[in-house]
Amino acid sequence: MCSLGGRLPNMFSTSKQTFLRTLSLLRRYNSTLVIAEHNNEALTPITLNTITAATKLGGEVSCLVVGSQCAKVAEEVSKVAGVKKVLLADNEAFKGFLPEAVTPLILATQKQFNFTHILAGATANGKALIPRVAAKMDVSPISEIVGIKDASTFIRTIYAGNAVQTLTSEDKVKLITVRGTAFEAAAAGGAAEIGQAPTEDVSNDKSSFLGQELSKSDRPDLSSASIVISGGRGMKNGENFQLLYTLADKIGAAVGASRAAVDAGFVPNDMQVGQTGKIVAPDLYVAVGISGAIQHLAGMKDSKVIVAINKDPEAPIFQVADYGLVQDLFQAIPEMTEKVDKK
Repeated sequence: MCSLGGRLPNMFSTSKQTFLRTLSLLRRYNSTLVIAEHNNEALTPITLNTITAATKLGGEVSCLVVGSQCAKVAEEVSKVAGVKKVLLADNEAFKGFLPEAVTPLILATQKQFNFTHILAGATANGKALIPRVAAKMDVSPISEIVGIKDASTFIRTIYAGNAVQTLTSEDKVKLITVRGTAFEAAAAGGAAEIGQAPTEDVSNDKSSFLGQELSKSDRPDLSSASIVISGGRGMKNGENFQLLYTLADKIGAAVGASRAAVDAGFVPNDMQVGQTGKIVAPDLYVAVGISGAIQHLAGMKDSKVIVAINKDPEAPIFQVADYGLVQDLFQAIPEMTEKVDKK
C-alpha cells in the first residue's frame, strides 16, 4: 500500500506532462489560411483583423490572395506581422471575385496544404464564400466569431446580439467568418515568403463577371471610419441627409443609416448599419433620429462612444448611449455644424 501510494504522484505527474506536451504539439501544428479581401490594388482593412484572429489559433498563418493583376496586394500582405506565407492566385478567371470561381481554388489549396482552419472576414464576400466551401468539404461553417478560446472553441453573438454563444467544433477543418470589429488590426512588420497557389485545374463554368458600379465618396469607408454619423427615420426624407453630409465632411466622418431609412428609400443600401447591414465599431458613433431597434443596435453597440440625438426621451437608443441629447435633430445638427465651424 505504501509503495503504491508513493508511486501515484509520479504517475499523475508523468500523465500531466505528456498531456501538456501533446497539447503543445497539436497547437504547434495548427495551420490557418486567411482569405485576403482586396480590390486588386490594396488590402481591405478587415483582412488585418482576420489575421489577428488567425494568430490566436496558434501555428502558422498563411494568406491567400486571389484576383486579377493583384501582385501588389500580395506584397502588402507579406509585410503584415504574423503572416508566414502568402499564396498568390493571379488570373483573369478570378475577375470579380466570384465565389463560384474562388471556391475550386480554395479546395485545391486545401488539398495541397491541409490547413486546420480557413478564415475570412464577415463581409459580403466572406459570407458568400465560406458557406460554399464548407458545403463542398461537408463541414459546418462558423459565422461571425467575436472571440477565440482555443483552436476548437469560438464565441459568437446570436439573437441580434442579445445572447453570447460559445461553441466547440469537432470538424477536421474549421471554416470561419470573423467579425472585424472584435479584433485589433494586425500591425506591419512581417516578411512572409510569396508562393503560387495551385491554379492549374481551377475553372468556373457556372457564372461570369460582367461589371460593377461602385459608389464613390471622398468620405471615409463606413466599415473602418473612426467617426460615424447615422440617420434614421427621423430624417423624414433623403434630402435632409444633406445635414449629416455637411457635418460629416467637416469632422472627417462616414455617414450611415438605419434600416428604416434605407427601406424608406432615403439612402442606398450600402449605407445601412445593423445586423443585416454593416457592423461598425468606431471611436465615435452619432445616432441621429434613430429610435434604436435591436437590429440597428447589433451593428453599432461596440462603438467606443455612442451619442444619441432624438426628440423622444423614451427612445431605446438612449439605453445604450454614453451621451444623449433630447432635441429636434433639425435644430441640433445645424447648431453642431455651426459650432464646428467656429472651432
